[in-house]
Formats: sequence, structure tokens, C-alpha cells
Amino acid sequence: MALNYIWVFFFLSAFIIGLVRLIFFGDTEVFTAMMNSTFDMAKTGFEISLGLTGVLTLWMGIMKIGEKGGVVAIFSRAIGPFFNKLFPELGKDHPAYGPIMMNIAANMLNLDNAATPMGLQAMKEMQETNPDKKSASNAQIMFLVLNTSGLTIIPVSIMVYRAQLGAANPSDIFIPILLATFFSTLAGLISVAIYQKINLFNKDVLAYLGGLTAFIIALIWYLSTLDKESVTVISNIASNVILFSVIASFILMGLIRKVNVYETFIEGAKDGFKVAVKIIPYLVAILVAIGVFRESGALDWIVSGFTWGFQKIGINADFTPALPTALMKPLSGSGARGMMVEAMTTYGADSFVGKVVSTLQGATDTTFYVLAVYFGAVGIKNTRYAVVCGLIADFAGIVAAILMAYFFFH
Repeated sequence: MALNYIWVFFFLSAFIIGLVRLIFFGDTEVFTAMMNSTFDMAKTGFEISLGLTGVLTLWMGIMKIGEKGGVVAIFSRAIGPFFNKLFPELGKDHPAYGPIMMNIAANMLNLDNAATPMGLQAMKEMQETNPDKKSASNAQIMFLVLNTSGLTIIPVSIMVYRAQLGAANPSDIFIPILLATFFSTLAGLISVAIYQKINLFNKDVLAYLGGLTAFIIALIWYLSTLDKESVTVISNIASNVILFSVIASFILMGLIRKVNVYETFIEGAKDGFKVAVKIIPYLVAILVAIGVFRESGALDWIVSGFTWGFQKIGINADFTPALPTALMKPLSGSGARGMMVEAMTTYGADSFVGKVVSTLQGATDTTFYVLAVYFGAVGIKNTRYAVVCGLIADFAGIVAAILMAYFFFH
């Protein structure tokens, strides 16, 4: 529903602004530019979607091998003790734990097709023991905020778009996204813990959360001691080594589990091709709307306003053309993806703006969409403080993404 209103807003705003420019400023070219944009962006959307088929097919095939090889189950066992402390009201043997951990693990691996069914199953199991069926329980809120914070280890879709749009090294945003999404998840988790009075100083929680935070801080400190060129080199090498190691380990685990690796890859690859084809109408629709909105001058006015504001308070404003993606992300995943693609098309995938929007896209998930789907599936009307905590996670992720982009790319 949110995307429906956004889409209509783009077109009607562009039309009104176009009329104002024509009538009051005598701009006779504005509607010509807007109409040309509809054709250009429709062509761009189709070409990008078509080009996605190869890379998306590859990664979906690899992910399917990992899924059948037991990677999700390994993640689930690894984070089990930590999650038991985050959901105290569920007790130790609640049936929701299985799908909760499977969902989080699948999200970390960017396995949307596996994550959503597990997430809905988790919500259903938690709803069974929810004393107030119309209000979200503490456990359901914690689960939702962890989802909306968007913790992702392998941002496959973003790397795919970057590759299609001509990035020299599509995986160069891997480490910046990993750091940004960590801070987003940490902010969301802490905000919920404060509401629910969860003891984050418990030894199990400290072991997981403290250990990971210490590692992230140490990594940032180490990189801060290097010059920009060294940071870029190390980030690029580490990103590619880690990603290829993931591919190799998934295949190896598949062999150990006696999975038919080749057939499993083909099975997942077919899904990748279907996903790429399904994306075409959605990407064309949103890109055309954004293209018209930009040609009307509205998007440039918004960016100029942010630029002026940040410059007035002495902040470098090179990132402001990426802000529309950040503002769109909590409302619509498709809209934010369209904003990201449009920005990379306009400024270049390897431009600073292109790298900022890529990092922003991977920093958080779509808060309102996730809440609508997961709470709607079990009939919850009162979301309590879920939206507040989700938006706190979004804000932390956006700020972290911008800072990481400056740190790695500026």
C-alpha cells in the first residue's frame, strides 16, 4: 500500500511542478524532458532486469547449495544460546525458537525465499502463547525489530545491481554494509531491551554481543590507522576472499552432506531466473516514476534543500543525493531499490553517491513492510513500541552507512 501512494505521489507531483514551470516560468521543455524520461527509464529498467538474470541465477544457485548443505542449521545452533536470553518470556523449549533462528540465519545469508516462510511460522508459534491476541507480545516485537534492522552478512542483491550497472568491483561495499547493518541491529536490539528491561549484561549476552562489538571496534580502529589507499585495498581483497570462501565452503558442505551439488545449484538457479524476470515490471514502474520526478525538478529541489542545510551547519554534503534512498527505505523496499538504481544510473555505480546508496540499501530492512506482513499474518492490531524501535534501528543504520561510506570511499 505504501508503494502505491508513493508511486502516485511521484507522478502527480511531477505533473503539478511541470505545470508550474511551464505556466509561471515559461519552461517549454519540461514536459518534453519528462516524457523522454518515461521511455528512457523504462528501457533502463528492462535492461537492468534482463542483465540481472545471469548473476542472480549464479548466486541463487550457490545459496540453494548452502541451504541444503545445512548452513542455516549451523547458524541456528551457533546463535541459539544468545537468542534464548533475548526472548525470556518464551522459556527454553518454545516451538517458536526453531523458526526464529532459521529466519534470522536465512536473513543473514540473504535467503529471502527461505526467511519469510520461517518468519511467518515463528510469528504463528509466538501468537499461540500470546495472552493478548490483538497486541504484539514482547517476543514478537524483539523478533520484528531484529528483522527490520536488516542484519545481512552477504548482500547478494546489491552486489548484483552494482555488477549490472558497471561497478569495477561490485563487492567493494561488502565490509561497509556489514559494519552499517551491525550498528543498525545493535541499536534496534538495545532499544527493545530497554523497553523490555532485558539484562544485556548477562554473561551469555555479553559473550556474543560484547565479543562481536569488540571485534567490530577493533576492525574499525585498525582500518583507521591506515591511509585511504590501504583501506581500499584491504577492503577489496578481504571482501572478495570472504565471498569466494563462502562459495567454496557452501560447495564443500554440500559434498560432506552428500548433496547433489550440481542438481541443487540448477534448482536454485532456476529460482534466480524467475526472480529476475519477476523484477522487470516492478523495477520499470518505480524507475519511470522516479525519472519523471527527477526531470520535473522536484528531486533536485529536495537534494538541494538537504545540501544547503548540511552546509549551513558545516557538514560535508557530498552524500545528500543518496538521501532519497535512505528516506524511502523504511517505507518501501522496491521504492528504495529503485532510488538506488536511479542514483547509480545518474551518478555512476563507482561514484561516491553510487557507493553511499549501495551501503544505505544494505544497512536496514523495510520497517513498515515487515511489520505489516508479519503482524498482519497473525491479526495483530496494536504494535506497541515496535515501530519506534524499528525506526531507531533504521536511523542508526542510515547514519552508520553514511559514515562508513565516508570512511571507505571518500
